[in-house]
Amino acid sequence: MNIGEAAKAAGVNAKFIRHYEERGIIPKAARTESGYRVYSENDVHILVFVKHARGLGFSLPEIKKLVNLWRNKSRKSEDVKSITTKHIETLNTKIRELESIKAALEDLALHCHGDERPDCPILENFASKGSAKAR
Repeated sequence: MNIGEAAKAAGVNAKFIRHYEERGIIPKAARTESGYRVYSENDVHILVFVKHARGLGFSLPEIKKLVNLWRNKSRKSEDVKSITTKHIETLNTKIRELESIKAALEDLALHCHGDERPDCPILENFASKGSAKAR
């Protein structure tokens, strides 16, 4: 199948397929004599794998490792678990950061009257400190 058909089958954009190829995340596609990319069902399966991993927030370097492990039938599951565990730690850190930002914004919103007056502690805070902590 051509790149458009592969993209449709995998539910991704053709631009992403080229990007994943360039980054070595998916194997280089076979080419026709005229230079067009040709994809197999296996290639589409790999693209679906990549799409799912991206949806779970894995980085492209992590996905490259996971694809290589997935394709290697003599892999150790501990290698897969290690990548996943590190990703969970990263997500937990991001969650804590986002919760802190949310709490700061909630505090700022609480101190804003939200009426027709021009004074706004939210904007004052952004302009004076550049942080999300209320005064």
